[in-house]
Amino acid sequence: MPSITDVLRRTSWCWLPLALAAAPARAVEWADLPEPQRELLAPYAEQWSTLDEARQRRLALGAERWLDMTPEQRRTFRDRFQRWQDLSPEERGRLLERLRQYRELSPEQRRRIRDNFERFKALPPERRQELRQRFQRLPPAERARALQRLRERPRRGGPR
Repeated sequence: MPSITDVLRRTSWCWLPLALAAAPARAVEWADLPEPQRELLAPYAEQWSTLDEARQRRLALGAERWLDMTPEQRRTFRDRFQRWQDLSPEERGRLLERLRQYRELSPEQRRRIRDNFERFKALPPERRQELRQRFQRLPPAERARALQRLRERPRRGGPR
């Protein structure tokens, strides 16, 4: 199991969107970091002043978020990071492309996707497995048509 500093060193990119949105306009001085963050970021202490401002902000924000996480959230983060590390470059590329496509959707489309996913998760496990298997058995062309029909299907209860 990698140490937290290894995880932070390799995953500071995870916090980039949040870091950029909430980033201060100046570099983060090592002495200005709270003691718990300095302890967590100790591997960067000697090179801190040589890091660019954006990297300093990402690391500081990442350490702050890490310290605010519960043990369960930390475990989940480590597991997700390990799954990412285990992906092949092709799988990572596909996932990044899907994330890019998702970001380009309208807020309404993203809300509908989240709602559908929540309804799916609420199904009993055996029903979810059955639906996955049925979908996987469809030929690719039929799968694409089924997905298109789902996108075009009118919402029950009218638009939200």
